[in-house]
Amino acid sequence: MTVDIDKTAGPEDTPPAGPEAIKAIPVRHYGRYLSAAIAIAVLVAIIYAFGQGKINWHAVPDYFFDHRIIKGVGQTLLLTVLSMAIGILGGILLAVMRLSKNPVTSSIAWFYIWFFRGTPVLVQLFVWFNLGLVFEYINLGPIYKDYWSSFMTPFLTALLGLGLNEAAYMAEICRAGLLSVDEGQTEASHALGMSHGKTLRRIIIPQAMRVIVPPTGNEVINMLKTTSLVSAVQYYELLRYAQDIGQTSGAPVEMLFLAAAWYLIMTSVLSVGQYYVERYYARGSSRQLPPTPWQKIKANLTSLSSRKGATA
Repeated sequence: MTVDIDKTAGPEDTPPAGPEAIKAIPVRHYGRYLSAAIAIAVLVAIIYAFGQGKINWHAVPDYFFDHRIIKGVGQTLLLTVLSMAIGILGGILLAVMRLSKNPVTSSIAWFYIWFFRGTPVLVQLFVWFNLGLVFEYINLGPIYKDYWSSFMTPFLTALLGLGLNEAAYMAEICRAGLLSVDEGQTEASHALGMSHGKTLRRIIIPQAMRVIVPPTGNEVINMLKTTSLVSAVQYYELLRYAQDIGQTSGAPVEMLFLAAAWYLIMTSVLSVGQYYVERYYARGSSRQLPPTPWQKIKANLTSLSSRKGATA
């Protein structure tokens, strides 16, 4: 008598059971929920408080594109551009002087930076505006001669006060950028016969821009807001026009909100420009640049359309 044995049913041939799936239980962050609830409650309370205040919100859109406001925006942008031009050019010059081995030029640059960074910009504006009390005339010999009060207009006061003050800050930014470039590159360029000025223009400054551009973008945005101080020296820009409209229309607070909205729009545009300028100068330091906001949106739309096509 023979017995058939089913070898396939043996325990040795049974596949081993896999490891049991791990059940990951997320940690509950109750502090986050509490802080988020408090933040939302504070935001709702602020919105409610402004909603209950005696504010004529209709005055903001009524005057938003008023010709005086648009003129003030133009004057603000013009003053920002010209002041930053003076600040950047002066900052580069002062940075080179500060790094010079000549003790006289280095000391002059140090004193300039010390003085203009150590005094408030509003005080500097008042000093320029009131120098007519000290000097009756401005006399440049055969080139120019006039009364100081006629020469120092509100626009020139604002331009000198903001531009010369900005040069002190830009000098330190440019100096940090120049020092970030390895000294070996300067030595190598000099060994190739390049002059000091050519080395700065062709070798040092292009590489230093990667360090200089980000804080310079912040300075431009800060300068745009600092132009609001020049209303104290009788120069008409956005804030001054908004204040005048507020006094005549009986809506002074509403016009300040309007001015704040315009400042937010302009600083937002400048922030976008700063992003792309930084991206341009980061090409040599990063192998792969991060995607731009538009590229991110495009990638998300492409992935969404591909998913819809796969499900169909």
